[in-house]
Amino acid sequence: MHRMGERIRKRRENLSIQSNDLAKMVGVTSSLISQIERAKAFPSILTLKKISDALQTTVGELIGENATFIENPHLESKDRKFVKKNRNGANVYLLSHHDTLKQMDPFIIDFEPNASSSQIMSPKNPRQEFCFVLKGKFEVKLGNKKYSLNESDSFYFFSNREHHFKNISNNKAQLLWVVNQSNN
Repeated sequence: MHRMGERIRKRRENLSIQSNDLAKMVGVTSSLISQIERAKAFPSILTLKKISDALQTTVGELIGENATFIENPHLESKDRKFVKKNRNGANVYLLSHHDTLKQMDPFIIDFEPNASSSQIMSPKNPRQEFCFVLKGKFEVKLGNKKYSLNESDSFYFFSNREHHFKNISNNKAQLLWVVNQSNN
């Protein structure tokens, strides 16, 4: 909550609004605005909405909804977020904080032997994808063509084409997968 108060204060100062003027606009005391900005008091949802309206921003911006990517670009491996798994042994983990401002999503996909990308990678409209083999060996089908990828090989393609990755090694395999955000 300390960061929220800080964001409110910075936004108010950037707009050259005095705390007592903000208080009048919101319908609270200037003492409450001061306490909120110093994280000594927490506004109700209704008050927070009024503050965001007065400061010409959103509640999400004030509470830091988009702050993780901008203010904290570092994600420790222990904090990776599990995204999904499929039925044949592939697990996907997000390698960055969630943020609506991101233009790409980086993932790690762990594949058991013989696991494939079915139910994980699917054709989407105009996006681009990049894959880098961290461990193992893959057979890739892209449209009507087949490719063999070894450790340290990379693969770049448009996702609107039918594609399928399969671990063809006898051990676990790992793929770095980067997908740009769709504009749709």
